[in-house]
Amino acid sequence: MSEHSEQHPVNGLDDVVHQRVRLGILTVAHQARRVEFGFLRTALGLTAGNLSQHLAVLEKAGLVDIEKGYEGKRARTWLSLTPAGYRALRDEVTQLKRLIHQIEQGSSDPES
Repeated sequence: MSEHSEQHPVNGLDDVVHQRVRLGILTVAHQARRVEFGFLRTALGLTAGNLSQHLAVLEKAGLVDIEKGYEGKRARTWLSLTPAGYRALRDEVTQLKRLIHQIEQGSSDPES
């Protein structure tokens, strides 16, 4: 029972971070340090409106900083992870690794 008394790894997943698009945003922003809205929209295959909605959730949670400005005469939006965003992404990856490890250790896959 001691093995099962520890909280299941899935309970440690963050609903804000774990959503597929938001996890993608955080991952791309982590890799790029600072990413332009248009690049992110294209990379994740999103509409501008859909990306904006997800960015609003992440910004409200304090996980990303959004900066608006100009590149030449064109309005641009850039985003970068906050320290809390880096921690949230790291924690999410840690929980996913725990979950994968648990699945691999207790595999009852009929094909194995």
